[in-house]
Amino acid sequence: MQNVIAVLDIGKTNVKLCALDIRSGALLAVRKKNNTVLNQGDYPQLDIEGIWQWYCEQLKHLSSHYLISQLTFTTHGATAVCLDEKDIAFAVPDYEANQCEMLNEQYQSVRPHFTETYSPALKGGLNLARQLFWLSKTYPEKFSTLQSILMYPQFWAWKMSGVKASEVTSLGCHTDLWAPASNDYSSLVDRMSWRALFPVMRPAGAVLGTIKPELAASLGLSDQCQVLNGLHDSNASLVPYLQNLEGAFTVVSTGTWVVIAAIGADLENLNERDDMLANINIYGEAVPCIRFMGGREWELLRGDESCSFDDLTSVISLSTMLLPSFSDQGGPFADRSGKAIGPLHQLNGPQHTALASLYCALVSDYCLTLINSQGPLYIEGSFAKNEIYLSVLQLLRNQPVIISEDSTGTTQGAALVSSQCKWPANIATQPVKHTPQKQIDKAALLHYKQQWLNALSAS
Repeated sequence: MQNVIAVLDIGKTNVKLCALDIRSGALLAVRKKNNTVLNQGDYPQLDIEGIWQWYCEQLKHLSSHYLISQLTFTTHGATAVCLDEKDIAFAVPDYEANQCEMLNEQYQSVRPHFTETYSPALKGGLNLARQLFWLSKTYPEKFSTLQSILMYPQFWAWKMSGVKASEVTSLGCHTDLWAPASNDYSSLVDRMSWRALFPVMRPAGAVLGTIKPELAASLGLSDQCQVLNGLHDSNASLVPYLQNLEGAFTVVSTGTWVVIAAIGADLENLNERDDMLANINIYGEAVPCIRFMGGREWELLRGDESCSFDDLTSVISLSTMLLPSFSDQGGPFADRSGKAIGPLHQLNGPQHTALASLYCALVSDYCLTLINSQGPLYIEGSFAKNEIYLSVLQLLRNQPVIISEDSTGTTQGAALVSSQCKWPANIATQPVKHTPQKQIDKAALLHYKQQWLNALSAS
């Protein structure tokens, strides 16, 4: 049997379980399901039990084909699980729900300044501390019984091993809980007397222990299978690059969110009003970032059919454009309502898809300029296969556009922090420079971009 590391990768839209060969990094198996939100109880909540049952079923299946020697985890941010003496104390809130905004005025009185946390004020529960504050004030008696607060990757590691830990990439992801300059919890944590609730800090990839014996027996795994400390998904995407590249470069990680991490950019460029922030990488370093919900917007805006460069040309010639934003979950345009300009009704399905891709490329270009991105652009995730997005971005930026042909960037990064997984990081060491399949009229595109910027200013 091949020796593998199994990575549970929980995104906001999809959940994946991947098996990677420990020696080569080859992706051997992928299992996937939709990630759902349960509209039940007192507030919209994550389907923790559903993910757990599915994960156990898939692990049991994989264990009959591979020798699973390590388990690790990477998840979306803005999520933590509160534990009491026995188990989960509260259903885990969906960060897109807005119930915790009811206490915004009270929360603002304890929230640290942006220059302490580099965490912008976000809507819903995207600032994790806002969720915790709301729980503490809405359910004070139950909150007083808490024994631990686990970040989302660490919750799954605890489920498998029984060992509690904390980890910096999830704590430092627009949570209001982390102060990068002091490499410590923020003033809010002590103001709320929460410090003791966070378990000991362990690095991503650290071995927390072995799988619980009863789980090993029921899932067909070795009782020596190691459980590793996981990490935040956008930071997992950065791992191969940080391990293999030097100098300034930018990673554009695309999925439900387009997360732009500008290595080498100056933190002083960050502006809270534009929803810019610093994420914390696996080495505890602050990384200037900006993001918008590009994948979600593309799904909302696209047609039902794929598109061609001729469709893009038609969209540009008609001066049909989309102005952000079509999501209110973050990004520099979160406070604006999206709208269309031009004869949108004249577009067919493929042209709608071309327009959606053009829109996402324009917003990406805008964000890259805001954050003062330097060096090559590494595009990974769903948009790395979107030829319109890649070609437009290449024409708009005076930066090499390099694509990742690996659709499992977060998964690979999560595995690479294991001491046993030291295979070459293909995306960083063997880059594939993007070559457009067909020329776009650059002058027409630049004119369209200026029209788009003018319309933004006027709206």
